[in-house]
Amino acid sequence: MDANSSRHLANFHSNVWGYNFLSYTSQLTEITTQEKLEVDEYKEKVMNMLMEIHDNSTQKLVLIDTIQRLGVSYHFHNEIETSIQNIFDASSQHSENNDNLHVVSLRIRLVRQQGHYISSDVFKQFVERDGKFKKTLNNDVQALLSLYEAAQMRVHGEDILEEALTFTTTHLESMIPMLNNPLKAQIIEALSHPIHKVIPRLGARKYIDIYENMESHNHLLLKFSKLDFNMLQKQHQRELSELTSWWKDLDLASKVPYARDKLVEGYTWTLGLYFEPKYSRARRMLVKVFKMLSICDDTYDAYATFDELVLFTNAIQR
Repeated sequence: MDANSSRHLANFHSNVWGYNFLSYTSQLTEITTQEKLEVDEYKEKVMNMLMEIHDNSTQKLVLIDTIQRLGVSYHFHNEIETSIQNIFDASSQHSENNDNLHVVSLRIRLVRQQGHYISSDVFKQFVERDGKFKKTLNNDVQALLSLYEAAQMRVHGEDILEEALTFTTTHLESMIPMLNNPLKAQIIEALSHPIHKVIPRLGARKYIDIYENMESHNHLLLKFSKLDFNMLQKQHQRELSELTSWWKDLDLASKVPYARDKLVEGYTWTLGLYFEPKYSRARRMLVKVFKMLSICDDTYDAYATFDELVLFTNAIQR
């Protein structure tokens, strides 16, 4: 009898990547001194922009949002945190454009993203007595989009934001055929992957393209985000190349063929947690730990017999 006949094999999909990432050699992924100097130069200019604008102004809200969505906010963590704290502290006072739905929505989302609770009661001014949002907002695309993203930050029991999500989703979907890019692309992306639910690197890559096509884009911010994205991409490619080499040397794909061979997917998962350069070692260690754990998991769930698992469990416990 076939040794595998009594086993409940999962037959996982094969590895579609192979060892392709070994081609990203240290020469190809080298970050040059010129690249570092250029990024530092643009970083300083963006820092000056951040420091020059008053915290509770609409301009500052838009700048912080743009920096975050372009994927470069990790360079200005302390500065943004301080600004958001100041915005939160002043939220109970009359702020600039407090009757502007776009600005109010943007302010609430940015503050909540930073971990502060700011009441959604401010949206009551945009609602009719029946609890529905005012019809005058139906065609305000920018306001609808901002409210939609703010509604993603709702907590249990916030009926007004539940209504906001339904209201904005319905109207944004109906507007798509009538809009042109880049606004059309931005809405399609938002409906599929709201800011709060997207993997940061993927979100940044897509938003860079959208932002570039906006007539009002800031050339300095766009250039900085592209340089930074490319530099980070090189680092991530180098890390993935090193991990692929480690995985190939272990040859576990042939030794335990029943287990999932998903190194690249595991690395991508770590980027969702920590993509910043300073977490390079953490990413590599996490991937190695995940791979060992996934082999153990697949051994239990997709290969070993009960008697084998008893022996295996006893060995682990010892």
